This record gives sequence, C-alpha cells and structure tokens, in this order.
Amino acid sequence: MPKTTIWLWFDHQGEEAAEFYTSLFPNSRVTDISRYGDAGPGESGSVMTVAFELDGAPFVALNGGPAHASFTKAISVQIDCADQTEVDHYWDAFADGGEESACGWIKDRFGLSWQVVRRALPELLGSPDPKVAERVMAAMMTMQKIEVADLEAAARS
Repeated sequence: MPKTTIWLWFDHQGEEAAEFYTSLFPNSRVTDISRYGDAGPGESGSVMTVAFELDGAPFVALNGGPAHASFTKAISVQIDCADQTEVDHYWDAFADGGEESACGWIKDRFGLSWQVVRRALPELLGSPDPKVAERVMAAMMTMQKIEVADLEAAARS
C-alpha cells in the first residue's frame, strides 16, 4: 500500500503546532524542518514545512499564509483513547485556547478539529441490543467531552 502523509496548512504557526502536538502524543517527534529561500513565497529563512510523526503517523505542517486556506470541521483527526484518563489528557490540552464542541469534538488553538473518543464507544453504539445503543447515543448527544462512566451507565440502565 502506498504511504500517505497528512498535510496541515497554517498561516505561520506550523512549527509551534508540530511542537505542541508531538508533546502530547507518545512516540512522537519532529523529523525535519525546511525553510523558505530567497525565491519565497515566505520570508527567506522562515519555516516553510515541519515534518513530524504522531505515534508513528506522518504529518507535515505547511506555513502557507493566511490568504489561501483555513481548517474546517469537515476534516478532523480522531484519537482512539483507552480510558477516561487519556480522554481528559487530550481534551484538556486542546481546550486550552481551543473551542469545545459536541460529542467528543474539539478545535485546538490552531483551529484543527479533533475527535477525542473512547475506544469502547463504537462497541457501545453498535450494541446488538438496539435499546442499549439508543441510550448510549442519547447520552453522548448531551456531552461535549466524552465521559466514559456516563456512557457505560447509560448502557446498563
């Protein structure tokens, strides 16, 4: 299978974003930084791209300037969390300067949307008992940050 890399367009905060993201995820690192030359379009010597890995998954942050693109909720990165501690870790980090949304979605301070979800959520929502799935969905729809205990309680009730 061909290798894929996710590119993220920033105004000028690509290096800051890459450092922030790699500080949050285990087994993550910045792998390369390239700079604009005299030909531009960015200021000579300023950061053009930052290649980085989040737990081994490749990303590149491009400082492409403000006039061309911005993030929307149409694209998001999902984090498959093992437990509430992991959910809280990522949610709290993204909430600092970010914008909370519904059902585990949150925009970080750079405008990128993340889905911070518990690994068990698809199992609960896909329960063979439609009443369990319905209760879990109803509980999730009232949440911003996913609260694992509340979803499990809804499944049991």
